[in-house]
Amino acid sequence: MKTRPAGIGNVNADWMGSLPSKLSAMPLKHLAVPGSHDSFTYWVDVNAPVGPDQKPFVKYLATMFSVVAKKVMVKWSMTQNLTFKEQLDAGIRYFDLRVSSKPGEAGNEIYFIHGLFGHKVQDGLLEINAFLSRHRKEIVFLDFNHHYAMGPEHHVHLITMLQEVFGSKLCHNCAVEAITLDYLWAKKYQVIVFYHHPTAQGISVMWPGNKIPAPWANTTEPNKLLQFLENTLKQRAKQGSFHVSQAILTPRVNTVAKGLVWGLRSYLVERNLPTIMSWVEAQRPGVDGVNIITSDFVDLTDFANIVIKLNNLLLTEQGHKAR
Repeated sequence: MKTRPAGIGNVNADWMGSLPSKLSAMPLKHLAVPGSHDSFTYWVDVNAPVGPDQKPFVKYLATMFSVVAKKVMVKWSMTQNLTFKEQLDAGIRYFDLRVSSKPGEAGNEIYFIHGLFGHKVQDGLLEINAFLSRHRKEIVFLDFNHHYAMGPEHHVHLITMLQEVFGSKLCHNCAVEAITLDYLWAKKYQVIVFYHHPTAQGISVMWPGNKIPAPWANTTEPNKLLQFLENTLKQRAKQGSFHVSQAILTPRVNTVAKGLVWGLRSYLVERNLPTIMSWVEAQRPGVDGVNIITSDFVDLTDFANIVIKLNNLLLTEQGHKAR
């Protein structure tokens, strides 16, 4: 049995609360924060209908392999192995969330989705909230960036749910530069929700999506990905937003066809992780540096630990430029 690398477990459950005071006083946009891509895909429901977020390669699978399509789709829809709690214990603090209603289902229930439906959103939020209640100095970014099959009533239901689950833990929208760990701790805020839909406008605890850009390389080639990450870091806005570096490769239809029986992890991720992780290890947070970095299968490497330790670079004299 493959053992999990160091950093998986609860060793990083309190990493934010353990940072030196010089770092907790810095804007959070200048710290290195580990995140997960398609954070909720550790489980998908093979008995539910194919999701309304169907991407071209998913449609291809469903058309060409109707009987076994879902079994194959599972291998290409799942991008994480760890539950929310396991990710939080490992140090992950940014969650990439895509949500949907189930067309034809009565009521306003919302589910996580990536080709196939996952858990109910409320269950995931409750799991995150339970962790935060035990770890009062930890902060999470919840990025609701894709919504499918959702009418106005679904959005109202989800926004109300977020407010009811997290309550006073929700950070109010303000200048990004004002957000330091010290500020959040003083206010007892632990959750920053980004909601990429007009329904959330005017709701003070829902941050607009333009405050957390996450440029997407949309490539299967690691060298193109790394060049894209470098270019988008150079173009990072000086003021007004956090920044997500998506250190992920994206399968295309021909990728899926070639690696049909292996799946995303075996065919695309594992073979390219060393190259991607070498780039991550060479990064520096601070002004013009990395902020949030996301990865697929965060348990396959020492990903969270590596990203967290980048913050030590800010303790050097040169790092104090990150004001």
